Parts: sequence; C-alpha cells; structure tokens
Amino acid sequence: MVRELIINGRRISDDTDCYVVAEIGHNHQGKLSTALEMLRAAKECGADAAKFQKRDNRSLYTRALYNQPYENENSFGKTYGEHREALEFGPNEYRELKQYAKEIGISLFATAFDFKSADFLMDIDVPAFKIASGDLKNTPLLEYVARFQKPMIVSTGGGTMADVECAYDTIMPINRQLCLMQATCSYPCAFEEMNLKTITTYRERFPDIVIGLSAHDSGIAMVLVAAVLGARVIEKHFTLNRAMKGTDHAFSLERPGLSRVVRDLKRARVAQGDGVKRVYPSETNGLYKMGKKLVAARNLRAGHTLTREDIAIKSPNDGLAPYELKNVIGKVTLRAFKEDESISYQDLANAKKK
Repeated sequence: MVRELIINGRRISDDTDCYVVAEIGHNHQGKLSTALEMLRAAKECGADAAKFQKRDNRSLYTRALYNQPYENENSFGKTYGEHREALEFGPNEYRELKQYAKEIGISLFATAFDFKSADFLMDIDVPAFKIASGDLKNTPLLEYVARFQKPMIVSTGGGTMADVECAYDTIMPINRQLCLMQATCSYPCAFEEMNLKTITTYRERFPDIVIGLSAHDSGIAMVLVAAVLGARVIEKHFTLNRAMKGTDHAFSLERPGLSRVVRDLKRARVAQGDGVKRVYPSETNGLYKMGKKLVAARNLRAGHTLTREDIAIKSPNDGLAPYELKNVIGKVTLRAFKEDESISYQDLANAKKK
C-alpha cells in the first residue's frame, strides 16, 4: 500500500523529501506588503508551501466573544472581534497573494476555520485545505471540506485516538487525499509534550495516508526526529522577525531557521540510506591509516613456525586483516621476514605432521 498525497503537482510519499509548509498564519499583521514579503522569504528558504489562516469572524465567534475586550500588547483592536478583523484578508488580497505565489513558484493555501471561509478558499481555488486542531471534532466541517475533493491536511492536537479515528472515518469515504498531522495545541510546545512517537502510531493505524507534524516548539531539531519516524509533511510557524507584535512570532522561525529546516530535512532523508551495510570509496584513505594488518613482530628466519609472539598488528591495513591471526599461528615461514614486514599466505606453509 502506497502512501501518497499530491499538492499542486508535488508528490509527497515515503520515498520523497518532506513537504515543508511555512505557517504564516496572521504573522503578516494584516499588511499585504508584509505577507508578500513573507511569501518571497518562504520561497527563498526552500519551503514548498506557505499557509495563511482564513476566518469569517462574525459567523465564527459568539457575539459575546466577538465583543469581548481585548486590549493587550499583542492586540490589533479594542475587542477580540476588532483584533481578528484587523488581521483578516479579503478576496482581493488573497488573489494577489495567490498570483504572486504562482509567479515565484510556491504553493499557497490556508486553514479554513468555518464553512464560509471554506467556500471563500474554494472560490479562489487553493490547491489544498488545512484544518486546525480545534476542528478535529468538527465532523460537519470535515465532511463539508472533504466534498471539495482537494487534499486535506488535518492537525490532531488536543484529540484522543478515538477523535482522530472519527475524523479519518468522516473524511476517507468522501476524499482519500488526506494527511493527518501530529500536533500539540500549546504555543510554544514543551518538548516533553510533543509525543513524536504518535507519528509511528499513526503510520501503523493509518497505513494508507501520509502522516505529518505540525510543530509548535521553538527549535528546529524535533522536525528531524519526526522525519526519521516517518512524517512527510512538516509545518513550522514562520515570521520575518520574532520581536514583531503578535502572539505567534515568539515561537516562529525566522529566515535562517526555516532555511536550516529545509536543508536538514533533505540531508536527513539522504543520510538514512537504504539500510544495506557497505564500504564507501570515501572511506579508503582513512581506513588505510586507521586499519590494521598482520606483520612480523621481529626478524624471522625461513622455516620458522609462527607463534603469537611472532606476529604484531599494525597500520596501515594493506595486508592480512587481524581476524586472520588464528589461521596464521602454527604456519611455517617459506622465507625470512624482517620486522614490520607484512605476512601473507603465499609465504607460509602448513607445519609438517610428525
């Protein structure tokens, strides 16, 4: 059974490099110019895709939450609704972003937080849909988006295995283009709560789909662990400057961090190899000086029967390997040997039986 997901022509499977998603979210601070710069930066870092977040705030939040006071250092409005609206892009911005992404060669899609946002993203023809962990149990939304027949990347933070299985069972009969992401909904996520072995659990439980990681930790090392465990979609939050105003910047990667993630994930896949133990040509020079061979421990005459004391193990390794020692002891020299001279079978004979 082949795990495979194709997003905008890019094949993702166990035998491919990881698909790296730069999660921009609302780190653009509601500024189109910043969002365009972040798209370009994500592309330059080597990311395969950049992801935004789309909310229809009026229909998404209760009136009480929408009007709740939200005045703090990271707020873009006096109420939570005003804050969210200030960060939201409409159709004109998304079309410009999508066109620019196409021009520079990076895929662009977004998280749909509600039905209206899902319709919005479908109208602009995004190549894939992301579903946030908060909607893992929102089976009506999962089913609704699944019917678009676009690749779906679903985060599973805050859910039990039963919740994950329910989401899988909701989506797969409708749309088999699914990737489940291990995630933990804390920002930043403590390392002891990342539970990366869940990737292995998912791969065993869901052998027919691609598995990934939405990583909310502050570093870059854990994505390599995830890749070795079999994650093939990696999502990391991305920012131009971690000191910018907003709640997500502090645990987001800047350009150097995202570049290293892309680089190291490619290296990690190549470095795993095929599991067949072999000797590489590049090892020859080092092993010549470090390896050992059997040599005469002292000057030896012809006709001498070799003992352990007659044989030394020294570098370089251009002679009989040390594991031949037991086979050489008891042999008779056919010629004289000088100290440190290599011992070879062609110069030895079996001792005569008495």
